[in-house]
Amino acid sequence: MERVERGTVRRISEVPIHDTQATVSRWIRHVKLRLGHLFVHQGFLLLLVGFLLGRALILAKLTPFALPFFVSVYMLRRDKAAFALIALMAGALTLSFDVLLFVGVSIFGFLFIYGWVRRVISESLKIVPFVVFAVSLAAKWLISYYWVGERTVYGTAMAVVEAGLSLVLTLIFMQSIPLLTVRKHKHALRAEEIISLIILLASMLTGMIGWSAYGLSLEHVMSRYLVLLFAFVAGAATGSTVGVVTGLILSLANIGNLLEMSLLAFAGLLGGLLKEGRKLGVAFGLIVATLLMGLYGNGKAELVPTLLESGIAIVLFLFTAHSLTEKIAKYIPGTAEYINEQQQYVRKIRDVTAQHVSQFSNVFQALAESFSPEPLSDDSEHQEREEDYFLGDITGQTCQTCFKKAQCWVTNFSTTYAYMKRMMHEAEEKTLAHNHQLLREWERHCVKAGKVVDAMEKEMVIYQANRKLKQQIYESRKLVAEQLLGISQVMDDFAKEMQKEQENHYLQEEQIYHALQEFGIEIGHVDIYSLEKGNIDIEMSIPYCDGRGECEKLIAPMLSDILGETIVVKREECAAYPNGYCRVAFGSTKAFVVETGVAFAAKGGELISGDSYATIELGTGKYAVAVSDGMGNGERAHYESRETLRLLQKILQTGMDESIAIKSINSILALRTTEDMYATLDLAIIDLQNAATKFLKIGSMPSFIKRGNKVIKVEASNLPMGILKEVEFDVVSEQLKSGDLLIMMSDGVFEGPMNVENHDVWMKRKIQELKTNDPQEVADLIIEEVIRQCGGEIEDDMTVVVAKVRHNTPKWATIPAYMYMKKAQ
Repeated sequence: MERVERGTVRRISEVPIHDTQATVSRWIRHVKLRLGHLFVHQGFLLLLVGFLLGRALILAKLTPFALPFFVSVYMLRRDKAAFALIALMAGALTLSFDVLLFVGVSIFGFLFIYGWVRRVISESLKIVPFVVFAVSLAAKWLISYYWVGERTVYGTAMAVVEAGLSLVLTLIFMQSIPLLTVRKHKHALRAEEIISLIILLASMLTGMIGWSAYGLSLEHVMSRYLVLLFAFVAGAATGSTVGVVTGLILSLANIGNLLEMSLLAFAGLLGGLLKEGRKLGVAFGLIVATLLMGLYGNGKAELVPTLLESGIAIVLFLFTAHSLTEKIAKYIPGTAEYINEQQQYVRKIRDVTAQHVSQFSNVFQALAESFSPEPLSDDSEHQEREEDYFLGDITGQTCQTCFKKAQCWVTNFSTTYAYMKRMMHEAEEKTLAHNHQLLREWERHCVKAGKVVDAMEKEMVIYQANRKLKQQIYESRKLVAEQLLGISQVMDDFAKEMQKEQENHYLQEEQIYHALQEFGIEIGHVDIYSLEKGNIDIEMSIPYCDGRGECEKLIAPMLSDILGETIVVKREECAAYPNGYCRVAFGSTKAFVVETGVAFAAKGGELISGDSYATIELGTGKYAVAVSDGMGNGERAHYESRETLRLLQKILQTGMDESIAIKSINSILALRTTEDMYATLDLAIIDLQNAATKFLKIGSMPSFIKRGNKVIKVEASNLPMGILKEVEFDVVSEQLKSGDLLIMMSDGVFEGPMNVENHDVWMKRKIQELKTNDPQEVADLIIEEVIRQCGGEIEDDMTVVVAKVRHNTPKWATIPAYMYMKKAQ
């Protein structure tokens, strides 16, 4: 027996504590789910609400709650209308038989009249409140006239008042009943829905009038608990609103509760203001309001019961589960829980979208890998195998039926194979017909020499076409793979950018706020969205400055001093009235700016030039300058060059790599038409943070960089775009400096002077002799000099684009911010 007991104790001690806690937690969660399903989905909550509303009174004799409640349930949850009817009848029976008779007559009267109205009028829902008014008035008048025997003007007036209240309560309950019977999927309640719910709850409390224990009223306890709950969840505004509405409805039900409205409103205000102290702070607000308002009563005799009622409400409030208050807060706009719920929803949508974009990126990457061709083999073994296949086809057509087959391909194999291979190479070079010596030797060797030569020349055409087709397929697949890979990279970068969390910069906001305040600048508020180097984004509100420019002259230089980089005003929204606040956005400026000047002239002084140019501000902190020259002159050449730059701008602004963008444009130009139309492209991409510049030149003229008295030539030799299926180009990199002039030109400018032997030396000398650094003046002077050298004639389209790179110095950047030293402390 002892062993059994010890074994039992040992087995009990071996039970894991965490498993037991998990089991209890699952059981509690299961019970909560079952109760929620029972009360919300099954509609048993309507039994409690209906019972209280069935016995709710106003002015001790009016019962306007029963019929609107039944009508709302009947219209919104018709399958639960029987629950509402039973609960209302049971609640009315606790008051009197007269009330039960009125509730029954009005409900069944509504069912009869509404059934007739619904058959006559299609949009019957809009007239339901008026049907309720008519039914309530008729039912009250019939019972008062025939059953009670009251035939006074006062009774008729009260019947009209009750019918009017029923009409208003119908509109209110139609908005609040769905909140009790359906799980809301959207985590937000409109202000009308919140007020309607409060009115419904306060109306339920009137059904508790008369319920008391030891001199303590249940409606007082529950009304104060309701105010505590909403003040803790939603703050002072909602708490005081709940107090006023609840107290007003309770005072209408019983005139003795008139002082209760002041107590509840004050308790909701104080509790909401003290909600930072959590539940104890809100409870303290109710105690203070009870003590203050209790002094207006009948002395200690009223104060002690009131304090006890508040104490019971506080105990109920303290024992309210945190999960309940948190769940209620999620539905009320303005609360921290609601904001967090919205942020979680937005974050979830963002993550799902980013995941889909990333999946598309993976799809494009997989397509790029599948389209990537195997490199064409140029080794001797592959070449020899291809030649053997070709010679095998020729032999099958000619030697297979020849009577000397064995002699040629068995006895003299080496000689025959050597002749065939030599003739194949000659046919490939299209010189076989002119190599008479080889043909005579072949005639002496082969009895079907002419037939073999004809077959070889005919098959060579097919052989070369197949090789060219393979090359084109290879190039096309390679181009498609590169374009798909470029799209994949852009989408992958976009997905990563979407998933970046916005950082909280509370400390930096406080530092900037106090630094500006100490300097004597009044600030409404500071919002920091990004402190990333080169991408700073800050918004402020400042008092109306009457156009004095404080933001540009004072605040921007001070922020530049504090943050260690140049900050400028991005946008400014001035206040509409003198006492208002202006909204100002500050952001990083680029370390360099580019000024451009352009000069051009069409051939023969025409209006349309075959050259086009573009200056493109890219969203990645870069600046692109491009010149394109279409083949020939006139409108068609202008269209080709303009289309090239238009495509370039669209593709570069998506963030795609420049090399892939140019290859894409080349493929479009090559495949768009069968005519020999092409365009040159001279592209310079300047990084505005460090002035590093990449040059991509395709069939274009050299560019020149003027740095003081020094002129640097930038060139690359490539064919124009659209000539070859596979464009090849070199990327030339140069480091520009502040004050440099970048000069780009078309061939009409560079090769325009006919009497100049060395165009490079001549252009360098002319650029070096320039006395101005203004981009527009430089462009004009170069065009004028070229036209002068051509004797005043414009022999070809001419375009010069000059870009000047300089440090970006804001207008007011020289104003020092002496208080910067304090910001670190």
